[in-house]
Amino acid sequence: MASEYTTSEYIKHHLTNATMCSTDNGIAFNKACSEAGFWAWHVDTLAWSIGLGLLFLIIFRSVASKATTGVPGKMQAFVELVVEFVDDNVKSTFHGKSALIAPLALTIFVWVLLMNLMDLVPVDLIPWVSGLIGQAAFGMDPHDVYNKAVPTTDLNLTFALASGVFILILFYSIKMKGIGGFAKELTMQPFGHPIFIPVNFILETVTLLARPLSLALRLFGNLYASELIFILIATIGYFQLPLHFMWAVFHILVLPLQAFIFMMLTIVYLSLACEEH
Repeated sequence: MASEYTTSEYIKHHLTNATMCSTDNGIAFNKACSEAGFWAWHVDTLAWSIGLGLLFLIIFRSVASKATTGVPGKMQAFVELVVEFVDDNVKSTFHGKSALIAPLALTIFVWVLLMNLMDLVPVDLIPWVSGLIGQAAFGMDPHDVYNKAVPTTDLNLTFALASGVFILILFYSIKMKGIGGFAKELTMQPFGHPIFIPVNFILETVTLLARPLSLALRLFGNLYASELIFILIATIGYFQLPLHFMWAVFHILVLPLQAFIFMMLTIVYLSLACEEH
């Protein structure tokens, strides 16, 4: 597929999201949405993230409904291993009391991991299949059909995840400390004198906003760079297979690590939100 484009066109094509927007002439897609700005939907990110989320729910629900007390099957043993791994990390990190944290951590870890693992799919496969479908079903030029299969390479998705965590941070901060206690935390730390309230508020607000920002940018940056390297490897022709294999083997370790880091930082931030200072 790379031979059909110049190198810059090939990279740009593979890093472009399938976009849908509303215009004066109705629903439009891709190039027609170039001026849509914020009101454009990345339909590939939505489809892959929702699909992988449903896959997670279906698999874990199926295993839970068929779980036995005897010798577990391979899938049940794997799911139990994942659940125990997440539960151990929650118990050792989160010092408050909440029935939400463990299920939330499990959902974040598995969902982000599944989205990250899409990075191991050959970079040309999904765009090629999408191009064939677009050409056969809708008469589209395959060069105008886009499909980014790694949702975590989309900054919109990572910011959406981080925003959900940020809302929970605010919720637990107010729930555990009250509005007055939360306001006091923002205005009377780290300097306890009233004269420093403006300085304290600026410092604490920056610290608070840095948490979701770091979550979003860390996950996006690592996965975007990884996907870009896969794409660059695909442009070198016949020598790409050994390099692709070596990079993929390296990422078998990196991709779960990024999901784990996102999960652990979420637990840490929520634990801090529940602590009294």
